[in-house]
Amino acid sequence: MKILFVTSEAAPFAKTGGLADVAGSLPLTLRRLGHDIRVILPSYQSIEEKGYSVRKGRKSVEVTIDGAAQKGLLRQSSIDGLPFFFIENRNYFNREGLYGTEEGDYPDNAQRFGFFCRAVLALLRRMDFRPDVLHLNDWQTGLIPVLLKTEFRDDPFYSSMGTLMTIHNLGYQGIFPPSALSSLGLSPTLMSVEGLEYFGDISFLKGGVLYSDLLSTVSETYCREIQTPEMGFGFDGLLSRRSRNLFGILNGLDDKLWDPGLDSALVSPYGASDLRGKNTNKKMLQKELGLQTSSGIPIVSMVTRLDTQKGLGLLEEAWEELMHRDLQMVILGTGQRKHMEFFAGMQDRFPGKVSINLAFDESLARRIYAGSDLFLMPSLYEPCGLGQLIALRYGALPLVRRTGGLADTVTDPEENSQNANGFSFKKASGAALIQALDRALVQFKDRRAWLKMVRRGMNQDFSWTRSAQRYLEIYRKTMEVRNV
Repeated sequence: MKILFVTSEAAPFAKTGGLADVAGSLPLTLRRLGHDIRVILPSYQSIEEKGYSVRKGRKSVEVTIDGAAQKGLLRQSSIDGLPFFFIENRNYFNREGLYGTEEGDYPDNAQRFGFFCRAVLALLRRMDFRPDVLHLNDWQTGLIPVLLKTEFRDDPFYSSMGTLMTIHNLGYQGIFPPSALSSLGLSPTLMSVEGLEYFGDISFLKGGVLYSDLLSTVSETYCREIQTPEMGFGFDGLLSRRSRNLFGILNGLDDKLWDPGLDSALVSPYGASDLRGKNTNKKMLQKELGLQTSSGIPIVSMVTRLDTQKGLGLLEEAWEELMHRDLQMVILGTGQRKHMEFFAGMQDRFPGKVSINLAFDESLARRIYAGSDLFLMPSLYEPCGLGQLIALRYGALPLVRRTGGLADTVTDPEENSQNANGFSFKKASGAALIQALDRALVQFKDRRAWLKMVRRGMNQDFSWTRSAQRYLEIYRKTMEVRNV
């Protein structure tokens, strides 16, 4: 099967979140399964700054945006035989951030990613590659199915290409003023309820939802949640209408990238069959972070974006009560100023008990996963979640709010004691978090039961292979729908 994976970011080249991890792992797995898949994304300034080897290309196209011709030049690289293509336009992508800066989103994001969508379709004619399926991801690619079903509907070159749109986070919808339609050369008829119109503006994501052949999201529970008014961010009606064509597929984990037996960031490798190295890593982490050194004190950690979505408000609500427990708290991450200011003030109040690290440090993140006993994810919503999968792999039991992919991957002893691999709570409150934590702390004292749960989690298969097989099933359905 021939697949073009269209994304606004992909690890290791450009990353702001989980989409990049998916784009860097799923296509590679599909290629190993024997399929001809290629990844295409914008050529950001950061890619050159990181020193990746990206070949200059000779193939180019011109796309009219705001009445002016914008040139898109195709560049190329590869990782383990997987081709990555980059669309270069220095006017749009030679900038500090992918979507914006600390001051906010770039005001011309509609033009930037409208250009990207048009350039992808135009460059397909020059790539000597005619895919069976275009796998589109999030709002930044949402205009591609719109163009295929409108401007290019009678073009035989595109007629057999199926489209799958994956929603990684419904909270980001690509909303812009109506004037963006004309600047992108789109028909004014799309400013309608059955088009891109969304509460007086236009939404790129709505275009993807309405015009793609099939839709998917990144866990089965999140698939159901986004069809409800509580979790649908205004899209629940549209998604319910398309429920027969909407599928939930859990993201996988790159089990070669995340392996405590091979991780060079750790002081001592370990695995499910021999956990002695984990205890060594815990003691070294305590020393590194200035915590009291003791294997008998549980380390509760968070490696996260400090964002309200991640349940930081629940942790702040529970903080004083939590500090009365016999535990150590480790937090790593950056994000919203209000949360950074709150946690910055906690380090000095609780010396030897709390370590607050307001930065992004992947090596430290790995040591935290390895040294932790509990990994906290009290998210208000979580489409899939990667942290809990890494934590399980590294033998840290997740403590999560039961939502989205967290509900699909973490089983509480109160739900199923035979398959338990962590702890969960449902109500979005600090009190509910503390109640779940107290249950976990009781379990921590029963070392035999605790280590049994740890090993169970470490031995679970959350690799990409299973998820990739499910995507292949959906690709085939996409082709069937397209060719009806």
